[in-house]
Amino acid sequence: MATTDIATDRVRASLLGALAFPITPYTGDGSVDLEAVRENASILVDTPVSAIVAPSGTGEFFALTPGESNEIVAATVEAAGGKPVIAAAGIGPRIGAELAAAAERAGASAVMVVPPYYGNPDPKGIVRYYADIAAGTSLPIIPYARDSALLQPATMEHLVNEVPQVIAFKDGRADVRLFVRIRDHIVQRFGADRLVWLGGSGDDLVGPYFAAGAQGFTSSLACFWPEGAGEIYRLASSGDYAALAEFHSRVVQPIYTMRQRKPGYEVSVMKAAMELLGYTAGPSRPPLANVTDAERDELKAILSGLDIPTRESRLSTHAVGATR
Repeated sequence: MATTDIATDRVRASLLGALAFPITPYTGDGSVDLEAVRENASILVDTPVSAIVAPSGTGEFFALTPGESNEIVAATVEAAGGKPVIAAAGIGPRIGAELAAAAERAGASAVMVVPPYYGNPDPKGIVRYYADIAAGTSLPIIPYARDSALLQPATMEHLVNEVPQVIAFKDGRADVRLFVRIRDHIVQRFGADRLVWLGGSGDDLVGPYFAAGAQGFTSSLACFWPEGAGEIYRLASSGDYAALAEFHSRVVQPIYTMRQRKPGYEVSVMKAAMELLGYTAGPSRPPLANVTDAERDELKAILSGLDIPTRESRLSTHAVGATR
């Protein structure tokens, strides 16, 4: 087996689990805090999460400059202890290809391609978008379907044929019916093992996605509680949906109810939780909304009822990095 085949198989294996979607921490002047990026990545090393996506949607990829994104990928790889790092790339084909190339140079294991800037692209154009970005790297490619990435079964078939580097499909539209249609179509055309199937609409929809054939999922909860994300994966992958429903009701739903209050809260609530647990996070960049002081107090009450390690306890217990 060629080295590239071994590397691709390792990436595929890492997708069978909970993939962490870390926040991007900022310093007081609003710049990216790379020291905190490294620390947060190092904390994820000895946890159940199987890979780290950097910078993810939760990491405000669309609010970052290409240079900032490249720095975050490099810092995450440096601190990840060999855990696979999946770099985000996209916006436009040229920028996406440059980001993908930089991610490969930095040691990333794969590239997750986020939707393009254009709101309603032609199906052939969206395939060309992925192909142009994939041409910038030899790394495996994971399309992230949401917003302007309007993938349908026939479009996905065209993409798999056109871009052999595609190894997985991540759905972020919360449309399980369409997810099933795409999955069934690809399995019929290419076999059950051609792609790894990822739920990407949040920790709160893992149950429906796994019941529909998902094999892994991207987790924002892993920002501050990777063990919780690992428990979600354990329950979903074992088919224990009753226990998963109980965990969802007790842990996930209160947090996700807050996330759904305003546009941008899917990021800002996670950043507020990080700060309440002692991490550096900072406010979200515009146009995302930030939580109010009253909502921060509400979130603090939710977190206090859960057994989540603080930053201080993680650093003292696991000695993953120097105290900031």
